[in-house]
Amino acid sequence: MSIAPFCFNPFSENTYLIWDSNKHCIIIDPGCSNQEEERELVSFISDKALKPVLLLNTHCHIDHIWGNYFITQKYQIPLQIHLDDLNLLRQGQMQAKHFGLSLPASPEPNSFIDPQKPIQVGEIILQVLHTPGHSQGSVCFWNQQEGYVLCGDVLFAGSIGRTDLPGGSYPVLMQSLNILTKTLPPETIVYSGHGQETTIGNEIKHNPFLN
Repeated sequence: MSIAPFCFNPFSENTYLIWDSNKHCIIIDPGCSNQEEERELVSFISDKALKPVLLLNTHCHIDHIWGNYFITQKYQIPLQIHLDDLNLLRQGQMQAKHFGLSLPASPEPNSFIDPQKPIQVGEIILQVLHTPGHSQGSVCFWNQQEGYVLCGDVLFAGSIGRTDLPGGSYPVLMQSLNILTKTLPPETIVYSGHGQETTIGNEIKHNPFLN
């Protein structure tokens, strides 16, 4: 299985594509905010002959949902989020105005992510960890077989997600991080919503928020 990151929009948000040997593709947190970024993503999908099947949001702050409308219209694929972030999703345009920005309204989710049920697309199996604190419905997608986790804005290389935005809570986030670091093996690669990749073990050793 393969994974590719893209850095999009004014917030330098990481969008991810993951796909299996049969080219079945999941799009995670599409942050594409203009036609150039949309073309970059579409060109990669076309060049690799990928077949988008599912759109997932780790959480619903604007930088992670900016391309929801474009992706669902372009590929006619379903959107899944955690129920606890539904209001945040619906407030996307209001969030954008706060930053002096605008974005198309995201479609409603076709269904909600159930942390008790793995997400499976072709050969891809993602375990879901509900990790609130950055937002109420923040989730991480753990590919145990491939040894990586897509964690949105819960954990970064050397830092953690903000808790001063709507739905944020520092104590709750610390509880989520405790669960995350105790559940995932140290060698697990961490793909965050911003910045470079890291590992769980590296963050346990060096992240000041985890010491």
